[in-house]
Amino acid sequence: MAFVFSHILTLILFFPVVGAIVILLLPAAKVKLIRNLALGTSLVPFILSLVAWASFNMTATGFQFEEKIAWYPAIGSFYHLGIDGISLTMMLLTTLLTPLAILASYSISDRVKAYMALFLFLETGMLGVFLSLDLLLFFVFWEVGLVPMYFLINQWGGANRNYASLKFILFTMAGSLGLLLAIQMLGVVAGTYDLPALTAAWTHLSGSLFGLSVETVKTIAFWAFVIAFAIKVPVWPFHTWLPDAHTEAPTAASMLLAGVLLKLGAYGFLRLVIPLYPAESHRFAAPLAALATMGIIFGALGALGQNDFKRLVAYSSISHMGFVILGIAAAAWATGTEDARIAMNGAVLQMVNHGLSSAGMFFLVGALYERTHTRDLKAYGGLFPLVPVYGGMLLFTAMGSLGLPGLGGFVSEFMVVRGAWPIFTGAVALGMIGLFFTGAYILKAIRDVLHGPLNQTWLGHLTDIKPREVAVITPLIVLMLSIGFWPAWILNVINHAVSALF
Repeated sequence: MAFVFSHILTLILFFPVVGAIVILLLPAAKVKLIRNLALGTSLVPFILSLVAWASFNMTATGFQFEEKIAWYPAIGSFYHLGIDGISLTMMLLTTLLTPLAILASYSISDRVKAYMALFLFLETGMLGVFLSLDLLLFFVFWEVGLVPMYFLINQWGGANRNYASLKFILFTMAGSLGLLLAIQMLGVVAGTYDLPALTAAWTHLSGSLFGLSVETVKTIAFWAFVIAFAIKVPVWPFHTWLPDAHTEAPTAASMLLAGVLLKLGAYGFLRLVIPLYPAESHRFAAPLAALATMGIIFGALGALGQNDFKRLVAYSSISHMGFVILGIAAAAWATGTEDARIAMNGAVLQMVNHGLSSAGMFFLVGALYERTHTRDLKAYGGLFPLVPVYGGMLLFTAMGSLGLPGLGGFVSEFMVVRGAWPIFTGAVALGMIGLFFTGAYILKAIRDVLHGPLNQTWLGHLTDIKPREVAVITPLIVLMLSIGFWPAWILNVINHAVSALF
């Protein structure tokens, strides 16, 4: 037991890799065994994450469960893992959504062995970003997460999967190139990639570097970080890869793409951009807030204009993630104030709430597509009497995405708006336009799918949601409801980490 506690983060991080290797050694014909083994493997990190949550000291400062071993000592790089309240929350979200996505994939019958192994490799890539306290290690996992998602879209996606997967990898790799160069420069200047030591050394630099002023060098590196993370979020106008990737990706891949992968970019802003570049973050916070507002508005308008159900949900992610960036921008502008802390808390909580609601929406869209083989909203109509259980769950999840009071989305968006209002009043006021159209596109989707005259095409051909599918969506619904009614259980963890960050 002592070994488990002292290496709990390593076990959480690499247990999926062990399971993936075992799966790859199994005969491809053992489909049932492969599915169950993948699900069981993904449940182990989730259970360990619950143990870490229960053992986490919410009043302690700094990182907890730290593990540090020399990795590349010649260049000052370490295998350094650790978590605070923000990374703990993201770790728990990742380890929860992965087994749900795997359970949602039980209907996949094509090359199941490779499919399940890729999902487990993807989990390790995502977790590595949240757990790393070494900048070089962070980048390694940042890149590792791209490869499984590329193949999941390219091999199991829709008709335009080649275009969508290529666009996804080109956009994200383009941002990663500048990020890698900036990370190398920071490591050379600071003499280490270990994040706590690097932050202290980098933020206190003065004089000149490479023949340029420190301020100029920091500004160049700042933009290299920002562009890489902005593409990943994605911040408008770097968002164009997202609707295509979501539309063509298999259902479970869309669940993790929206639920976790988009959060990697926002987490990069929190963990790296604001701590490493406080002056630059303050200087450019207003333009970032403007881009966030544009994302909120145009994402909602884009969703309203869609007749493809999955594409509608994809555009909604751009709008919802705009609130995350708005909260981060407000915190960067007014660091240390009570308003900034509220906005930052709201941004982190919005990452969690969007992960739950978007994963649920993509799953329900996929479940309907499996039955109807269409995502055209105009092809549905009046389905509530045929699928009442599915309809109730779709209605609940859609309201969670809408931000209905009593559900988690309302709490986080309210906190962002409340915290950012005194700081960026104009941006928040304009962002309310996006909230208005959020209601419009959610109600449009519910109307076209569940209400109105029954489309006789589906009479006798449409079955209600299955017990396995209920098992996937129920934890998401329970969490959306629990955060809405009692947000303190998660906000207490987030708030302490945000206060320490400032």
